[in-house]
Amino acid sequence: MHTIIHPLSPPRSLPLAEVSPSVAHFRKPSYDCQDHPDTVKLTVYVPGVEAAGVEIEARAPDLIVTARKAHFVRVNWQALHLEGAQRDYQLRLRLGHGLDYAALHAEIHNGVLTVTLPKRLPAADSFQARHVA
Repeated sequence: MHTIIHPLSPPRSLPLAEVSPSVAHFRKPSYDCQDHPDTVKLTVYVPGVEAAGVEIEARAPDLIVTARKAHFVRVNWQALHLEGAQRDYQLRLRLGHGLDYAALHAEIHNGVLTVTLPKRLPAADSFQARHVA
C-alpha cells in the first residue's frame, strides 16, 4: 500500500524581485587591504574585467567597487550551470571618514584592480601646515 503525505504548508521560496540585487547579480571578489602611513591600498582581484567595466563609488565612509565582465554569447551556447562563475563583482567596504575619497587613484592590470586612497591630515596637523607655509 502506497501512502502520499502532503506537507502542511508548501515551502516558500523568495521571488527574484525580493532578493537584493547585490545578492542576486553580484558576487564578492577576493581583496586585500593594506594600511600605510599616508595611504590605504586596496587590491581587488576581478579576473575577466577590463577598465571600462569598473565603477568606483565613494560615499564616505563607504567605498563601493562594481566590476562588470564583458559577457559574450556564443553561437553554440548551452547552459552549463556557469551562472555563478559568470556573475559580476561588487565589493562594499566601510573604510571610515579619515580618507580623502576625492583624491583616490585606481588602475587595473590583468584582472587586478589597485585602489590607492590618501589619508586626510588630522585637524591639528592641517591647521599647522597651513600656517607654517
